[in-house]
Amino acid sequence: MTATRVNFEVNATESSKGLPPIGDSSLETRRAGGKAIVVRDVEMVFKNGSQSYHALKQINLDIYPGEIQLLMGPSGSGKTTLLSILGGILKPTEGNVSLLGTDLTRLSRSQLANFRLKHIGFIFQEFNLFPALTALENIEVALNFKGIKGRHARQEASLLLDQVGLADRARNLPRDLSGGQKQRVAIARALAGNPQFIFADEPTASLDSQSGYAVITLLRKLAKEANRTVVMVTHDPRIIDVADRIGSLEDGILGEGHSATTSPVWQFT
Repeated sequence: MTATRVNFEVNATESSKGLPPIGDSSLETRRAGGKAIVVRDVEMVFKNGSQSYHALKQINLDIYPGEIQLLMGPSGSGKTTLLSILGGILKPTEGNVSLLGTDLTRLSRSQLANFRLKHIGFIFQEFNLFPALTALENIEVALNFKGIKGRHARQEASLLLDQVGLADRARNLPRDLSGGQKQRVAIARALAGNPQFIFADEPTASLDSQSGYAVITLLRKLAKEANRTVVMVTHDPRIIDVADRIGSLEDGILGEGHSATTSPVWQFT
């Protein structure tokens, strides 16, 4: 299994020019292949003894291949809970979630684990890299879990690092990398095994403007050039103009999504 070859290297010094148009991102083109994610009547209730907390209420959502969907809202609004349900980490109390036509709510724990390994890559705010492993080894480990090992895993990991512009950092430990470089390694790791979905939880929250621009450009190219479906939880207002659709969560209720601007521009403060 090899990754789709896309040149993700970014020159962040071009930030003043904004993000350039990438491919054909028209609504008709994105939606020609059908829905990538379908969420219907999802409810999530957490219980603690006799008390319960209604985290999500009647969530309905459609996301298409090649789209960047943002989930925004205040802390405690249910954003990360919804992302975890979309990624098959949590099962909703009620409702259905389908990815690529597969209803995740009907899968067993082992089936969910296999689905995640094959189809989903996760990116986290704090990177979650193994501190004792090099950048290359962090990606190799992810490939090992997906059944790719030995020479093939090392070759694939090298290719992925090259795609995110970090081929020269392959032997560096995380402590020797900047925040932006760590997040790019995390993106390369998320791409291990060529997943269709990338789910990111606050991917730019710990980054400065230049590093954040590089990371968001990478994710945008993933969606538009490699036709991945990207879902991001964020508080970062700089990302808004990069998205295709934005969902606003408050008190577990998802506001009606809307299309973002057709000319994305990264605004620096």
